[in-house]
Amino acid sequence: MLAVGIGPIGPFEGLIILAIVVLIFGVGKIGDVGGALGKSVREFRKAAREPDEPEELVSASSAEESDSTAKAPSDSKSS
Repeated sequence: MLAVGIGPIGPFEGLIILAIVVLIFGVGKIGDVGGALGKSVREFRKAAREPDEPEELVSASSAEESDSTAKAPSDSKSS
């Protein structure tokens, strides 16, 4: 018995796969899917480049939270 491995997809196989996809989905639908995929990739790259919040705002908000939690027990005891 001869073991046959599956190698990389060549140009001819790629064209056959593309033709089958076009037959199933149609040309217009493939354009919509390609546009949505491109938009998703752009948004992902943009989100990966930009930090969520600058570090100054994060440290300031965590300092405010620690101050408010420290004040809360003393306020409840004086009531």
